[in-house]
Amino acid sequence: MRDPNIVIRSPLITEKATRLAEKENKYLFEVDNRANKIEIKSAIRQIYKVTVEEVNIVNQCGKWKRVRQQPGMTAAYKKAIVTLKKGDKIEFK
Repeated sequence: MRDPNIVIRSPLITEKATRLAEKENKYLFEVDNRANKIEIKSAIRQIYKVTVEEVNIVNQCGKWKRVRQQPGMTAAYKKAIVTLKKGDKIEFK
């Protein structure tokens, strides 16, 4: 297994992520592009000391943007939606 801090890059803190965390006990993370569900589950368990019930993965494609008439793309990344056991909670600082 790889180092958990390499597998989990950062938590995604958006309006939708906050709503999911409050109502459905689901948290969003940006993860390494090569990570699979088993690695993500064990990394979350090691870093945050919580019980993970389910992991869903979404590959976010880069979007075309334009800055001062120069076209380019934003970076593509992999996003994990982690469902925790009832009663478990993750606090972000």
